[in-house]
Amino acid sequence: MCLHGFADTWRTWELVLPALERRHDVLAPTLAGHAGGPAIEARIGDYVLADAVERVMDEAGFETAHIAGNSLGGYVALQLAARGRARSVVAFAPAGGWLEGDGSFGETLDRQAATIEALRVMAPQAPALLATLDGRRRATASITVNFEHIRVELIAHLMLGAACSTAALPLIEHAHRNGWRIEPERIACPVRVVWGTEDRLLPWPAAAARFRGEWLPHADWIELDEVGHCPQLDVPVEAAELIAGFTAP
Repeated sequence: MCLHGFADTWRTWELVLPALERRHDVLAPTLAGHAGGPAIEARIGDYVLADAVERVMDEAGFETAHIAGNSLGGYVALQLAARGRARSVVAFAPAGGWLEGDGSFGETLDRQAATIEALRVMAPQAPALLATLDGRRRATASITVNFEHIRVELIAHLMLGAACSTAALPLIEHAHRNGWRIEPERIACPVRVVWGTEDRLLPWPAAAARFRGEWLPHADWIELDEVGHCPQLDVPVEAAELIAGFTAP
């Protein structure tokens, strides 16, 4: 199962799905409150996204799954692992790893909120913006280092998806008030954490500090040089192998 990041959609995995589908049955849902996903009916709480993904797993007949997640999706994957729903987790730059008291946590959330507001203005102009190489570089600069191979239509979709995420700002407000909640002591499955050294959204290594020092020090840690926040878009061949190789029997 592949879980996308904040304000993203399932299509962030589009470039790695063919390789994964050669080895596994793959479920790539859109998270609740995101464009194309189910609405969030209840009050937003610490586990509202994990609860919704569990319902999707139950409906699909997945008692457990190998779970890959990026950013917010990596965080949700770890929450599901703590519930015993994961056979393994590969988390690409999972959210929530700042040390307590690190002020950059709030700054990152504020930048995300500003980005969502800007995309709501810019998304209708996506065809004109993405018509040039410079425009495509600007549109993907916060999530990738390598972008020339990403189709214009996919970039436009991801921009529109972020602009249409109904839960984006409420999720940010909740994170500001409550921080992040996982139960690392309950995670029994193998975990691999992958981080791009050029991640501009969750900078390495500061945004990983709590995972490395407190929550997941014994995970399989992998650094990707010259890679940004979304390896599944940035270096899809390598990202697919990092997932598939970890799930192999």
